[in-house]
Amino acid sequence: MQQPSDASLTTWLAANPGIEAIPGRDLFVVAKYMIPLDASLMQGCLVAAGIPAVLADANLVQTDMLLAPALGGVRILVPREFLVESAAVMAAFERGEYALDENADVGAVQPDLEHDTSRGSSGQI
Repeated sequence: MQQPSDASLTTWLAANPGIEAIPGRDLFVVAKYMIPLDASLMQGCLVAAGIPAVLADANLVQTDMLLAPALGGVRILVPREFLVESAAVMAAFERGEYALDENADVGAVQPDLEHDTSRGSSGQI
């Protein structure tokens, strides 16, 4: 994806007031989640799309869920050059484009080596 110019990025940021800059860093908060697992799932989608997304406060919120509202939840941070792309990935996620049908084939089941009788009675490799 082509990098947006500074002027177009400034315009885009003005149109997306929920995006927060991290002071002194080239990172922006693109999403907040009260449930750490939801944040981790979205971060995984972003990383799979080639966006270097990181979680902030995930361990703290996971340790004590009562702190989540006080901290503002788990934040997902991305670098400036990936802001527009991350918004597109998150919008696709919200539309359900990454959802799997309950009958989706996710690959073959791996054999259980511990109980594999083709290798002898002990099952050791």
